[in-house]
Amino acid sequence: PGQPGLEKDAWNTSQYDPSFRGPIKNRSCTDVLCCFLFLVFILGYIVVGIVAWVYGDPRQVLYPRNSTGAYCGVAENKDKPYVLYFNIFSCVWTINVIEIAQKGLQCPTPQVCVSSCPHVLWSVPEDQFSKKVGEVYSGDRNVCVPGVSSDMVMWESLQLELCPRFLLPSTPGENTISQGISGLMDSINARDITVKIFEDFAHSWYWILVALGVALVLSLLFILLLRLLAGPLVLLLILGVLAVLAYGIYHCCQQYRALRDKGASISQLGFTTNLSAYQSVQETWLAALIVLAVLEGVLLLLLIFLRQRIRIAISLLEEASRAVGQMMSTMFYPLVTFVLLVICIAYWAMTALYPLRPYVYWVSNTSTPGCETAPVNESCDPMASSKNHSCPGLTCTFQGYSSTGLAQRSLFNLQIYGVLGLFWTINWVLALGQCVLAGAFASFYWAFHKPQDVPTFPLSSAFIRTLRYHTGSLAFGALILTLVQMARIILEYIDHKLRGAQNPVARCIMCCFKCCLWCLEKFIKFLNRNAYIMIAIYGKNFCVSAKNAFMLLMRNILRVVVLDKVTDLLLFFGKLLVVGGVGVLSFFFFSGRIKGLDKDFDNSPLNYYWLPIMTSILGAYVIASGFFGVFGMCVDTLFLCFLEDLERNDGSLERPYYMSKALLKILGKRNEAPPGNKKRKK
Repeated sequence: PGQPGLEKDAWNTSQYDPSFRGPIKNRSCTDVLCCFLFLVFILGYIVVGIVAWVYGDPRQVLYPRNSTGAYCGVAENKDKPYVLYFNIFSCVWTINVIEIAQKGLQCPTPQVCVSSCPHVLWSVPEDQFSKKVGEVYSGDRNVCVPGVSSDMVMWESLQLELCPRFLLPSTPGENTISQGISGLMDSINARDITVKIFEDFAHSWYWILVALGVALVLSLLFILLLRLLAGPLVLLLILGVLAVLAYGIYHCCQQYRALRDKGASISQLGFTTNLSAYQSVQETWLAALIVLAVLEGVLLLLLIFLRQRIRIAISLLEEASRAVGQMMSTMFYPLVTFVLLVICIAYWAMTALYPLRPYVYWVSNTSTPGCETAPVNESCDPMASSKNHSCPGLTCTFQGYSSTGLAQRSLFNLQIYGVLGLFWTINWVLALGQCVLAGAFASFYWAFHKPQDVPTFPLSSAFIRTLRYHTGSLAFGALILTLVQMARIILEYIDHKLRGAQNPVARCIMCCFKCCLWCLEKFIKFLNRNAYIMIAIYGKNFCVSAKNAFMLLMRNILRVVVLDKVTDLLLFFGKLLVVGGVGVLSFFFFSGRIKGLDKDFDNSPLNYYWLPIMTSILGAYVIASGFFGVFGMCVDTLFLCFLEDLERNDGSLERPYYMSKALLKILGKRNEAPPGNKKRKK
């Protein structure tokens, strides 16, 4: 502001700066306060992790427990890794999801550690109630509570719930209630399936890597060839959309004529919830015909009136392809983002899986004769191997969670802190990637003589510059987005809890709130993305950069819409080409339809050939998304630079345009000093 020599309109266009040479090198730290808060928050996040690791016990997650609280698979139960529920039906009848979340699974039936799960259905015969426990439960069927005397009468042990009345067949699996339910409802051998899956992966892993390599090559070739094929591809896609709409109009017309001749009308059908019935009335096809015809007409009008802007969008896509070709290292930066995201998620998961509330156990007596005077309601250690054999009903049972200690009392707050840390760090990592890529691609656009003036290491320079000066700005933008996402999560939680008690009006209001927050999140992501581009170029703080980016885009709203839709259409076609191509090749290869490439497949086909196919398709989608995400960031950066170039410069010797010759030709502009013939005036 204050620079003479540039006319300003009502929108406050950009001011000319004769010292501007692309991404500013001499910059200062921005949003220092937010940077300080972010670093303090990270230190607190680390402290939360340390507290969880010190006070938590991962064995509560890794190993199951019996009804006395002893771990199965460790210590004295080392050879008994599984939990057997005496009466699994009582767990199903009394299960409460809310109580499980607050107190953990408290199934009202004894649970014991066993070395193997029952394989057949068995129950205690009535004629054996008078026998001794040792005569009925022996060998592999010895699943009574540890310490039960083998001389105890059978009916007495059943009455005291020291031995199960029946055994249900089940398979080793989850260390929760699902272990017993799966034994009741599912007869599939999970272990055999797991073995077959591992066999398939061991047999096909190198071919899966080949498929992922094909996806990588196809994605890279598609982006690099856009400098030659962007125009024809966009034209082909637009004509394809017009052709699909035209065929839809033709089909609707034919259906309408056929039904009109039959006299089928909506007045005869009336109102029905069977939507397929409306296909047999002429008004349905007439309405579809009108809608498609309107869409066809609108699209044709847009192509006529926006053809100049479509040409600009195509030229920017070609320029982005050249920029990526000059800086191939940018295509692999998503690997850095992926590693950082894995670290953030893994740290949060490790912290969240450390329960901070230790169990409390008391001595309880199940009214065993002769043990009425035994001490009860006293704390005990369930890990102790000592057992009172004279009083088998005297057990150390779970009573609840300990609430003593600052960490235990603040458990809910620590969990909220951890979730906030997860979202904030993830959004900051994504913001870092966007700002770094924007800085690299901006250095390409603002190089007057390409590629001679392009920096040698643009990506690493942008990375160091972003971390050094703009950590606070990235944290500021990430925090705003995080707060909106947390609000959405809270709203989804409230909606889930009140879903059964809501009336139609409340559901409508809740849906409106959710829709508004979704739109707000999308807008903030859009604003942050462009703000990071301006930060990478000019080095201003987040608020100033966001305002400048928003005003610049609003002054060129039609160009923004056209470029966004053309880019989305082209990248969608690219993803479809890469993922579809890899999927088709994987299907024909792994299903055995292509013979001779792998003799092992011909001799021993895969157990589940769809598994490597789906793995290849998923991997191809991830690779294509990473590559095209970088390309999309390149297009957005060059577009903002292009708009800034138009407002800052006029093609004179002192203020020449930095855009490509193709863009100059489309806009009907030119530089007075052709690149390479005259030196730019300092």
